[in-house]
Amino acid sequence: MSLDAKETDALIQAVRDTAKAEIVPRFRGLAGTDVDAKGAPDDLVTVADRASEIAITAAVAGILPSARIVGEEAVAEDISLLDGVGKPGQTVVIDPIDGTWNYANGLATYGVILSVVEDGETVFGLLYDPSGDDWIVAYRGGGAWFVRPDRDAIPLSVSRPGTDLGTSFGFVGLYLYNKPGQAKIAETLPRFRRTVSLRCSCHEYRLLAQGRSDFMLNGMLNVWDHAAGVLALEEAGGVARLLDGRPYAPAMREGLLLNAASEPLWDRLAETWAGLTQL
Repeated sequence: MSLDAKETDALIQAVRDTAKAEIVPRFRGLAGTDVDAKGAPDDLVTVADRASEIAITAAVAGILPSARIVGEEAVAEDISLLDGVGKPGQTVVIDPIDGTWNYANGLATYGVILSVVEDGETVFGLLYDPSGDDWIVAYRGGGAWFVRPDRDAIPLSVSRPGTDLGTSFGFVGLYLYNKPGQAKIAETLPRFRRTVSLRCSCHEYRLLAQGRSDFMLNGMLNVWDHAAGVLALEEAGGVARLLDGRPYAPAMREGLLLNAASEPLWDRLAETWAGLTQL
């Protein structure tokens, strides 16, 4: 990884500063005119999303001046920005508020996600919780860590010794699939102990990387939702692949992503959902 500790610390601090200035003060204080719908009625963007992306983008430009910057809200205006993710060089990907529907509706399950992709591979990932001012950070080849200010960082390691679906807990958002896909997936859900959707990739990946959940099936490959979280999960010992067996890459835009806490569990889950690869 070409990033050094000074640069990664600066990226983390930029996200913390932005959350303190732009995100937390607006939480549970948004007016109706502060919230807009994008592609669907529940696909929301707020003034806080836009302000925080502008602030983080400016900070990243100062920290990594040669990097391309791909923000979720910028992509909504110019989808061609996504083409840079798989190109040689360095790309910083920003999700200024992940879980915007939750944020806009006063639920504290939201976060900020930032990742650095070098030559098509994620090398740094940050999953930040503004409400708690704590974060999970992952470095390619350097592990995943849970960090709180003024405390020692805690190394993360997932462990799932068995493959019993009846005792497993995971994340499945049916709303991410077409209607036939929803029906097929729904048929399998009674096999599990518990399946939920937090509507927030940041916190779903945080729980996965901390070993507090077992799996995630996701049908939408937005790079800002997954690049940092996949790195954290893999550095903690978990497995992330597309359901058809291909390794995940940040430049991917289509496919079903299956994450699991162990290789045997991933295999069992892939067998359970084997017919879903074309949905």
